[in-house]
Amino acid sequence: MKLSLETERLILRPFTMDDAEDMFTGWASDPEVTKYLTWPTHTSIDQTRFVLDLWIKEYKDPKRINCAIETKEDHKLIGGIDIVGYEEGVPVIGYNLSRKYWGKGYMTEVCRCMLNYLFSRGYPDVRIDAVVENIGSNKVIQKCGGELIKTEEECFKMKNDKIFTVNKYVVKNKY
Repeated sequence: MKLSLETERLILRPFTMDDAEDMFTGWASDPEVTKYLTWPTHTSIDQTRFVLDLWIKEYKDPKRINCAIETKEDHKLIGGIDIVGYEEGVPVIGYNLSRKYWGKGYMTEVCRCMLNYLFSRGYPDVRIDAVVENIGSNKVIQKCGGELIKTEEECFKMKNDKIFTVNKYVVKNKY
């Protein structure tokens, strides 16, 4: 599904192939950003183009939501947020942000926007997971009302079967 949303400072919009360079240099090739993601750090822009091509084709699926995050001020692509899957019908959010934009409240703003969108679509709960060591991501989830439901080990297949300890949160629609 091609979805466009706005926050006070940001635009959430569909990815395009024109985003490849900014995505690659902004976060996909940065090992600090990708350290806790389920996919590996990109070593070439061709990897990023390949992934973008897959994501763009997935927009045909009405349940597939994947948004580029762009600043309103200068239209700079700074990250992405998506529904990485559904567990028992509950959407699970995943996100990433260029390191240059960490600590500015952008991801909390984006997560709240996506949560409000999903709640408006009738979902009573939304899940967000974060690797235990990813302090920033855990803080974002907590600021968005995430309640820790469990912590468990998880195997990240695309990271050569590396095992991570993951906090699993639920955010409930309070309205």
